[in-house]
Amino acid sequence: MKKLLILGGGTAGTIMANKLSQHLNLDQWTITLVDSDPVHYYQPGFLFIPFGIYGRNDIVKPKRDFIPSQVELILSEIQFIEPERNRVKLANNQVLQYDELIIATGSHLAPEETEGLVGDGWNKTIFEFYTSKGACNLQKFLKHWAGGRLVLNVVEMPIKCPVAPLEFLFLADWWFTEQGIRDKVELTFVTPLPGAFTKPKASQILADFLSKKNIQLVPEFNIEKVDADKSRIVSYDGKHVDYDVLVTVPTNMGSEVIGRSGMGDELNFIPTDKHTLQSRKYENVFVIGDASDLPSSKAGSVAHFQADILTENFLRHIEGLPMVEKFDGHANCFIESGFGKGLLIDFNYDIEPLPGKFPLPGIGPFSLLQETQMNHWGKMMFRWVYWNLLLKGAALPIETQMTMAGKQR
Repeated sequence: MKKLLILGGGTAGTIMANKLSQHLNLDQWTITLVDSDPVHYYQPGFLFIPFGIYGRNDIVKPKRDFIPSQVELILSEIQFIEPERNRVKLANNQVLQYDELIIATGSHLAPEETEGLVGDGWNKTIFEFYTSKGACNLQKFLKHWAGGRLVLNVVEMPIKCPVAPLEFLFLADWWFTEQGIRDKVELTFVTPLPGAFTKPKASQILADFLSKKNIQLVPEFNIEKVDADKSRIVSYDGKHVDYDVLVTVPTNMGSEVIGRSGMGDELNFIPTDKHTLQSRKYENVFVIGDASDLPSSKAGSVAHFQADILTENFLRHIEGLPMVEKFDGHANCFIESGFGKGLLIDFNYDIEPLPGKFPLPGIGPFSLLQETQMNHWGKMMFRWVYWNLLLKGAALPIETQMTMAGKQR
């Protein structure tokens, strides 16, 4: 029997376990998935918790519910990967041999990378919303906050879901308006990027939204430290921004096991072929989702598109066939803009977000780079799609590779 080992049971790893259990001959292959946490989190839902739209129970389910019965699930920390010896050591002292390895270990917050970020102010006046615990702590705080200066700071790129910081501010504008204290709240977006987003056209449109909602944009701010005593963040060139409440998007890093195993870059992201998803160093190792160093967005939609292509490439690889260079960096993201409306962007490595209709040209029902109620409902309906279709590896009516159909240059 040949052995396929999948490390990581988040979005990407779960989709791959489902897809490959459907395509591999299980009389010839065993599939084992390793993850340390028995709980699966619907990460797009973290955004809604601070504003009371979702609670924790809306975004968590047991991982086992989404892993096929034919797949062995081992709950353990991963101690070390030894790709030269085709084996993985677990914290429970198990040693797992493999013939093929798929790494889907994701990324995590590393607030300790920024001086002063984790200190006396942590979870008192400094919060994050990229984890269930952090989002719940922020919800409790905002529920009773009377107003002041709320600063959202992105420490450095890349981060999970690059539009989430903007969505947080748009929802904050709506939330404080609903609470009747918007005139008492100053909202500021502080980012290392030259604009509101990574792509020029979308950046300009999103910057206009910030302006219309009276949210100040401070671009090209590379934070050096947090001075909690003075309630300010300080950049490397000496600039500072004062806050009453700091919502941080800390440095995102790949799994620590990648660093321990010597397989990653300085942020523990694994060098990966940007079109085939094969490790650039090890022929029988593939990387999917946030664990890679690809210049694509770290988002669930990207993991979904990657999974379609990795399934094809994995099956070709084990048959000794050349792999296809199909992954084009395709990303598709709803952007919640508040007041029951949202935007939608669709882009890839080479083509920035463009206006138009999606997924059906001229019909939609979703509008690209336009604020509509339908886009908001698309965002809210996605939670059902995620639990019931996407995680289970079902085919969705969206092209894996980005198409120009319905887009306007």
